[in-house]
Amino acid sequence: MTIKSSISLRDDQHAFARALVETGRFPSVSAVVQHGIDLLRQQAADADADRAALRRLLIERAAGPFVTADVVRAGLADRRAARRE
Repeated sequence: MTIKSSISLRDDQHAFARALVETGRFPSVSAVVQHGIDLLRQQAADADADRAALRRLLIERAAGPFVTADVVRAGLADRRAARRE
């Protein structure tokens, strides 16, 4: 279902959208705006998924053994040394 909606664009936004239409990338300015909204929706979904994965990782790490900063630094140093070899 398509709903008509009135929107306002700045001059530079409209010029950019018109250029995309004129080069054949999109059939209309409306299609450009729709694509932009789809990209924003996907970006928000990706950010939500990233936050959920980070939350799970933090919960998992919090439930595991405590690792001191010295142990982490030593591990990082070992990895850097291994890459140089």
